[in-house]
Amino acid sequence: MVNIFSQWYKRKFSDPAAVVLVLLLAVGSVLLYFFSHLLMPVIVALAIAFLLDLPVNRLIGTGMSRPLATTVIVTLFITVSIITLFGILPIVWQQSTNLLQETPAMFAQGESYLLTLPEKYPELVQADQVESVIQNIKQALLDWGQVALKASISSISNVVALMVYCILVPLMVFFFLKDKAPLIAAITQYLPKDREKISQVGKEMHQQIMNYIRGKVIEIIIIGGVSTITFAFLGLNYSVLLGVLVGFSVLVPYVGATLVTIPVMLVALFQFGFTAEFGYVMLAYGIIQALDGNLLVPLLFSEAVNLHPVTIIIAVIFFGGLWGFWGVFFAIPLATLVKAVINALPSEQIDQEQPST
Repeated sequence: MVNIFSQWYKRKFSDPAAVVLVLLLAVGSVLLYFFSHLLMPVIVALAIAFLLDLPVNRLIGTGMSRPLATTVIVTLFITVSIITLFGILPIVWQQSTNLLQETPAMFAQGESYLLTLPEKYPELVQADQVESVIQNIKQALLDWGQVALKASISSISNVVALMVYCILVPLMVFFFLKDKAPLIAAITQYLPKDREKISQVGKEMHQQIMNYIRGKVIEIIIIGGVSTITFAFLGLNYSVLLGVLVGFSVLVPYVGATLVTIPVMLVALFQFGFTAEFGYVMLAYGIIQALDGNLLVPLLFSEAVNLHPVTIIIAVIFFGGLWGFWGVFFAIPLATLVKAVINALPSEQIDQEQPST
């Protein structure tokens, strides 16, 4: 066993650049794990800077100076963000409040329907089974209510921090974009001189992360907007709230679409019942999901590194458990980073020394 491990170590870490790469990755992971709550504004600012780097470069290509191009793009980004926030957030809040107020009536309607099942299908459903299901649902709703209450109370203490982030993040985005070259040079001088592997992984990941962030934001906007318009056209209640949920569900591959199906189906079911309108809503929702998975995702992420679905799910679970929402958002780029690091490690066999003659 020791001999096998020794051969593997020599094969992978015979190159000093590979050792430097792994050590740098390990140090970065430790810093993120223990100080992620402090570094989160910086990470968010970097993600937004990646998103805005392309339009800044386009303006620079027209002859505009980098400070002026950065000022124009960051100002437009803040303006659009404020308009979107104050245009959509009040509607989402109002619809969320209305949905919570109607939840007891929806539950009572569902309970009444379940109680009729033993009479309609006595050979398939028993009354005690229905009572057990109803009690389990009540307990689940009570548990969810307690979780929501705790989250709302804890979120009050984060309001001040959120206001600070709203000031710090745009400032950091501006300076990240305006002083991009000097910042990269300043960071590079502190890296080891033997950084061939670091440069290799960095060049590979830069384009991948930039494409992913930009593509994911575009996907959220398109899927959320199309879902909202479709639900409103079909007369579904809470169309904006459900559209926003569908849009953000694309952050969690495979799992998000499955989870958001439940509120869409329940709202449509309690509003329309088992009617043609209910079928139209679910059909439209299914078409949106199919177009997203088979057309939009391949189009937006055509240059992304291919990852097996199991790898993506494991990455979402692992990084989401470490860093919450942002861990889920960056799960695929982080998984791609791990893959790039593994590919950068030497894989050739060490030539055995020839016996002297």
